[in-house]
Amino acid sequence: MAPVLVWSVTRAVLLLCVFKVLTVPGGMDITSDVSVIYHGWFGQLSDGTFPSDDVTWQYPPGAALVILSPGLLTGLLPIGYASAFFVVACAADAVVLGLLLYAARRRGPRAPAAGLRGRAGVWAWVVGVPLLGPTAYARYDLMVTVPAVAALLAAARHPRAAGVLAGLGALVKVWPLLLLLGTPRGRATRAAWLSALLTVLLVTAGFAAAMPGALDFLSAQRGRGTEVESVGSLVLHAARQFGWQGQVLLRYGSMEFVGPGVQTVSTVAVALTGAVFGWLLLWRLRARHWSPTTLADAALAAVLLFVVTSRVLSPQYLIWLLGLAAVCLTLRAGRQALPAWLVLVATGLTQLEFPVWFADVVTGEARGTSVLALRNLLLVVAAVLSCVRLWRSTVPGEPEGTADRDSAREAVPAPRSTGSGTEPERDGVPGTRRPDGDRIPAPDATGP
Repeated sequence: MAPVLVWSVTRAVLLLCVFKVLTVPGGMDITSDVSVIYHGWFGQLSDGTFPSDDVTWQYPPGAALVILSPGLLTGLLPIGYASAFFVVACAADAVVLGLLLYAARRRGPRAPAAGLRGRAGVWAWVVGVPLLGPTAYARYDLMVTVPAVAALLAAARHPRAAGVLAGLGALVKVWPLLLLLGTPRGRATRAAWLSALLTVLLVTAGFAAAMPGALDFLSAQRGRGTEVESVGSLVLHAARQFGWQGQVLLRYGSMEFVGPGVQTVSTVAVALTGAVFGWLLLWRLRARHWSPTTLADAALAAVLLFVVTSRVLSPQYLIWLLGLAAVCLTLRAGRQALPAWLVLVATGLTQLEFPVWFADVVTGEARGTSVLALRNLLLVVAAVLSCVRLWRSTVPGEPEGTADRDSAREAVPAPRSTGSGTEPERDGVPGTRRPDGDRIPAPDATGP
């Protein structure tokens, strides 16, 4: 199969880069986070304590499992921690590919058009990860993308399992909790959200009881400033051209601006994050029309909003967006197709920004900052388009609502008659069944 072949070739190149057989353009050692920081965390976590005294540790307790996982390989094979980490990252990459291939095949045989669109999602993942470059394997964001993708693909038939997966993802990095914003109202929402909440509480309680410092991450972000790659940093990059006297320093594991006005920019970013969270709550209250893809559409819109308003926008964040974009394209390349492809283009620009021209970004040279500005602009446009399309397709009275519901019906075959032709309400969403047993939610289900 062509996607698998292309995946194998491109991932072999990524592995050669992180193993330093091939030289990464830009001259940066992007693997130092693994060989120095992660390896140091591994030693402390192996002793039964969280690295709370390390300002670079800012993650929920479940991240410990990811950091410790390469130790399973070092105990079996004659390889070091960094090499084992890269192998685990590649395995996570392969799992996401397998999930997308399975989802595309399951839709394809009975709905050829849907299957064709689904393969677009597979290709988006196959091409997107190498566009980011070896950074994808030198950070642990691939590992958290696995439960996120699995949760979205499982949600339609298994909301409780989706909730557990989203909860597990949130225990590694918080953002997977946003995946549940688009669950259909009623039992599906209650099942998914309750499962996620119980998973987070139980696992966190277990870590807190067993390992000191499990909850210190809750206050670790307070001192963060404005990272040089964030959307808000463009204000400070522009101010440099007019004599701004600030500087860029390594703080909290990333390059941040320090100087006059930085605190104001950071405060505005936090306020914008709060504002977009309010918009998402408003959308949730106003939305009435749910289709089989609303969950993934809402997830992509939500994560895009939080990425573009955050004080920090590290290159590996694009892995999250790639996974969500691939799921949207796999389910149906309709409403979120354009935002998804914009994410793919932004991913390619990200490799130019980091690591190729990162020195120019830090020093404020035109080449690096221009690419950064274009990347961030594409992400902002993708976020706005994603939100507009989500609102129009789900909120009553919007012109695209009816069309989207009609296209949702066309994406699946007509249900086979079973006498009454309907299925009793399940998970709060009445509907019918496809011949393969999948339930087709009624688009206007509002539930309690």
